[in-house]
Amino acid sequence: MSSLFLNIICEEIPARMQKNAAFDLQKLLVGALSDAGLAPQNATLFYGPRHLSIAIDEMLAAQPDRQIEKRGPRSDAPDKAIEGFCQSAGITRDELIQEETEKGTFFFARKDEKGQLATTLLPQIINDILGQFPWPKSQRWGTSRTSWVRPMHGINLLFDGKLITGAFDLGGDMSIAYSDVAFGHRFHAPDGFSFQSVDEWQAGLKERFVMADADERSALIAAEATEKAAAFDVVPIADDGLLAEVTGLVEWPNVIIGKIDDTFMTLPEEVLITSMRVHQKYFATRYLSGAQKGQIAPYFITVANRQSHPEHDQLIAHGNERVLRARLADAAFFWDQDKASKLDSYLPALDKITFYDGLGSVGDKAGRIAKLAASIAGHIDGADAARSELAASLAKADLVTDMVGEFPELQGLMGGYYASHHGYEAAICTAISDHYRPAGPSDRLPENPDGLAVSLADKIDTLVGFFGIGAKPTGSKDPFALRRAALSVLRMISEKELSLPLASLMSEAAKAYGFETFDSDLPSFITDRLRVMLRDEGISHDIVAAALAASHSDNPYMMVMKARLLDDALGNQAGASLLAGFRRANNILAAEAKKSGNDGRNIDRNGDHGAINTDYLVADEEKALYEALSAVPQNQMITEAEIRQTMTALSGLETPINAFFDKIIVNDDDDTIRQNRLALLQKIIHLMSDIADFSKIEK
Repeated sequence: MSSLFLNIICEEIPARMQKNAAFDLQKLLVGALSDAGLAPQNATLFYGPRHLSIAIDEMLAAQPDRQIEKRGPRSDAPDKAIEGFCQSAGITRDELIQEETEKGTFFFARKDEKGQLATTLLPQIINDILGQFPWPKSQRWGTSRTSWVRPMHGINLLFDGKLITGAFDLGGDMSIAYSDVAFGHRFHAPDGFSFQSVDEWQAGLKERFVMADADERSALIAAEATEKAAAFDVVPIADDGLLAEVTGLVEWPNVIIGKIDDTFMTLPEEVLITSMRVHQKYFATRYLSGAQKGQIAPYFITVANRQSHPEHDQLIAHGNERVLRARLADAAFFWDQDKASKLDSYLPALDKITFYDGLGSVGDKAGRIAKLAASIAGHIDGADAARSELAASLAKADLVTDMVGEFPELQGLMGGYYASHHGYEAAICTAISDHYRPAGPSDRLPENPDGLAVSLADKIDTLVGFFGIGAKPTGSKDPFALRRAALSVLRMISEKELSLPLASLMSEAAKAYGFETFDSDLPSFITDRLRVMLRDEGISHDIVAAALAASHSDNPYMMVMKARLLDDALGNQAGASLLAGFRRANNILAAEAKKSGNDGRNIDRNGDHGAINTDYLVADEEKALYEALSAVPQNQMITEAEIRQTMTALSGLETPINAFFDKIIVNDDDDTIRQNRLALLQKIIHLMSDIADFSKIEK
């Protein structure tokens, strides 16, 4: 087996594009080599600011030989058609093969084709990939006609450690010849060096202050940041997104600690963290011990792209401190300016901001969610309708503040701070701060009941509105993040155990928009998200389908509870035995239905076989089954307690059902007894189907 190494050298690739570009390169190159029959295996990716590379450990040195067969015209076709086929196939008429097929006698052309060498095929494969690479944004430079994310400087292409001869034509009289020369750090070691293997390439780069492996750079940054911060009794605040971005900005990481002026430590910690993260790519820190443990600390961590040197590092730290001082001075100015006005004074400006075409202004949205939050609060323990309504009415006010204008990431949070500054009670401030939560599957939920009410109102209003104007997700496209909004609603309902009449709330939201009712596709859209959520919990697809096929579509929590209880009930031997009893009863009833002309697929579980007559229960096993069935509560199962009660009672049916089938012959010679026993089975189906559609369960 042979090996291949491709390294593309260019100007700085934006950090956010590097990882996806590496995966795209792997997909395209491995796919092209596979299509060519070269069987590539074990691809390793390297990416950084100035390189995008892939190493393939094993692949064939040449294509396998193969026989190419092409069917031609019928044997009785005109000579002109036959000659044309021979010409297109590159053979003479004497080389044609005549064979019988199911559709008649045809001419065939068969040629043995010798597989080409990989070194012959690779230049065209590589050039095709480079010429059509799917960068989100790209550019041309000089007189070139080929686009790349940044100007390209070199292409290393080695096969079994030897340079492949060739070049990539950029167009416009520009080209880049393949080479075995790579380059070190732009400042410390800009001269080129030759190499013959991936290991030599990595070692050569490392000697020249370039760390090729992104994972290695990331691990080094994390370790050094923790180690150097500990000297100041602080610890970096974990930020995976920032770590990934910084990793893509540097080739030779050098972690440096800087100091924040004490003047700015009175700013909210989110302002400090966001200002450092967004503008400067700095990591914030917290105290590691002592009385201030866990509080944000007056130190930041930056990562320089150069070799460490005590004097230089100190200069870099001081320079970054000066830059940060100016950034935080702006933030402090916004903070003081915004606090000077009461939060409700910003509300009129929301009327001038369009929420979305056809859905009114942001001010309109604030009014809608205020009323909806008050309604939702009535279904949440601890929530207060007036408090939730006030919090919702103020939740969007900070969108027009200077701070949120500078840092959109802080919307909601700043509203909570400003509300607190002007004396609103803590529950209202927290509800304002949390009303965007959860922003994703890993984000925490709102902290207090009023925050839940406001967050639910905001997301339900968004779902009803966009569905109402036909702006629904299609395929993989979801520009308004409606799937995320639906999953957030379901997470809050599930994790906080909220029994909400969702359809009624969506109707209220629709009327607030002026719609006659909510879009008919919305309930199924939410149910589909619920299926995803339950499957992510580890509940199998068939149990989810069985639970959701029953009622309570207006109350997602009851559907969640039913799926979880059903999963627990069927997860043991007793549950499996109960399910077997259901299937046996169902099969017998289906057979009876067929005798009556029914196809057996739609059994009327409400009593084809009449009511159960206790006078005709002759055997102890059928009497015991009847008593067990009678003990199952006939409630509406609209509360968690009722569902649990019914599930517990159903679990107790396993023993009498099995005893019935072990000892009783349903098809008794006496038709009256037979019909009575069929009615017993009908009762089993009736009671179990109220909980779930057990016919959907596969195991």
